[in-house]
Amino acid sequence: MKPSSNWSTADIIATVRRYWGYSELRPLQEQAIRAGLEQRDSLVVMPTGGGKSLCYQVPAELARRTDIVVSPLISLMKDQVDGLRECGYPAAALYTGMSPQAIHETEEQFVAGRYRLLFVAPERLLAPRFLQFIERIQIPAFAIDEAHCISHWGHDFRPEYRRLAELKARFPRASVHAYTATATERVRADIAQQLHLNNPAVLVGTFDRPNLVYRVIPRVDTRLQVIEVLRRHSRQAAIVYCITRNDTEGMASALQDHGLRAAFYHAGMEADDRRRTQDAFASEQIDVVAATVAFGMGIDRSDVRCVIHAAMPKSVEHYQQETGRAGRDGLEAECVLLYSAADALRWESLIEKSARDAKDPAEVIAAARGLLDHMRRFCTGVHCRHRRLSEYFGQRYSKPNCGACDFCLNEVEGLADATVTAQKILSCVTRVGEHFGAAHIVDVLLGADTERVRRWGHEKLTTYALMKGANRKALTNMVYQLLDQDLLERSNDEFPVLRLNEASWEVLRGQRAVRLLQPKKKVAKTRFDEQSWEEVDPGLFESLRILRREIARERSVPAYVLLSDATLRDMARLRPGSPAALLRVRGVGERKLADFGQRFLEVIASYCYDNRLPLDTGDSNRPYGERRRK
Repeated sequence: MKPSSNWSTADIIATVRRYWGYSELRPLQEQAIRAGLEQRDSLVVMPTGGGKSLCYQVPAELARRTDIVVSPLISLMKDQVDGLRECGYPAAALYTGMSPQAIHETEEQFVAGRYRLLFVAPERLLAPRFLQFIERIQIPAFAIDEAHCISHWGHDFRPEYRRLAELKARFPRASVHAYTATATERVRADIAQQLHLNNPAVLVGTFDRPNLVYRVIPRVDTRLQVIEVLRRHSRQAAIVYCITRNDTEGMASALQDHGLRAAFYHAGMEADDRRRTQDAFASEQIDVVAATVAFGMGIDRSDVRCVIHAAMPKSVEHYQQETGRAGRDGLEAECVLLYSAADALRWESLIEKSARDAKDPAEVIAAARGLLDHMRRFCTGVHCRHRRLSEYFGQRYSKPNCGACDFCLNEVEGLADATVTAQKILSCVTRVGEHFGAAHIVDVLLGADTERVRRWGHEKLTTYALMKGANRKALTNMVYQLLDQDLLERSNDEFPVLRLNEASWEVLRGQRAVRLLQPKKKVAKTRFDEQSWEEVDPGLFESLRILRREIARERSVPAYVLLSDATLRDMARLRPGSPAALLRVRGVGERKLADFGQRFLEVIASYCYDNRLPLDTGDSNRPYGERRRK
């Protein structure tokens, strides 16, 4: 075996090419791989889809050693192992639910050095029996996936991750490598401290995901707005994130009623039911999953074309990670957030309830509220979404126009008579004596004939029916927009009421203009979307998708584990007609070429023959007429 310092860039790329079919590295991957080869502790932060996995996969193979990867979810481990095995890379996982025989066989192969990576959950890794078992083997390196889980300041803190600090004490000669997609500078410092990293190489990639189109839309009618977005992604993979378990079930039912292949997923389901939903999504039996954040790290599907937040997430970190599930293959994807100020109020209540059992509830609540406030400002600000996300994670964004968000695509639309509308709402709040909540204010403005309106005599007010005929949900959203802009206040009582402040009176006196947003009917097409389909034959792409699905079913693995959509689009663009030409397609390695390359070549040749399209056989002098149908 070579000394780690003697591995050349060519050695690294040759390994990447052989297993994964890529002929170049992404930014920071080589530095991270070299840290692994040199067994120097490292902290690697790359966006979802940025290629973190290669950073710990390549060193183990090049150095011909067996490393341990700590992963938080069984489904994620299984997906990663399935994908690696399809590439011909020797890897395995140990997790709850395996038979005693399977565990024994895996451990035997592990001791014999037959694997390059062994995936385990933190609970198993730190179990006394397992620690004694691996101490005899002298593990050279540990890779900690989803490392933000170790930090109190992170968005997904898990107490079991805190114990990973024991690794340095028990394995002083082993290097520890932490990987995450979302970590502010404060979280990065906490990760390094908690894991006791020794002079680590800190590598922080670019957080921006230029292939994602971000849209933040005022929420008026949640289900109809969700369905409208999903119609733009017919038969494509999509995730709809909801706050509560009941929300996911109601959303999935509504989508099914509209003919969409959808299911729900949340932590309150039986394990078998969760697995069935996840397997159905992975095998393309369903297109949409309505889920709570419990679905976040459990999905590794690379061809998700749309992520919708039916309500605001509780932190920018959550938003970055959840939208990061879209477009992992590098192709365009749409991320839509339906926002109402009611979301922040709802999260406030949930935060207080969940903090009751904490050791220091006040500290937990303060930290969570701080994260929530950043998320609220992201939603309410009129600014480039890509710029704001980059700056939140401490990075400059130099583009004057990202061309991939609602603001830069000029989709943010203001209500024409916003100030007058605001005056009507504020006037109604004063007329009812500042003793009622938003729902009652809306009832009065719409002229609703309810028992409560009559009991208080509010049908006699001058503001009664002042906005008769307006859309109830749109009007409610405007009330919350005024709350968001601090033009209206809300009490903290058990039954909150609306109250005016000094800014409210400035609006009523005509001394302050108001801007209210409304959903824009038409969305713009992005440059990225057009470029990614350039010269791609859509019919051939669909034929290749069908073949991929067939092979995945035969092998009992998710379709995206075989080849990504980006690889299929390259095939449909280049139309390879020989093994050598197919091997030049990004994402096709030697093992995949040997396993099922011929079947893809046959589908491509047949389609091109039927449609009189030329093939790339690797011999540009050979005329099309000599290429015979297989």
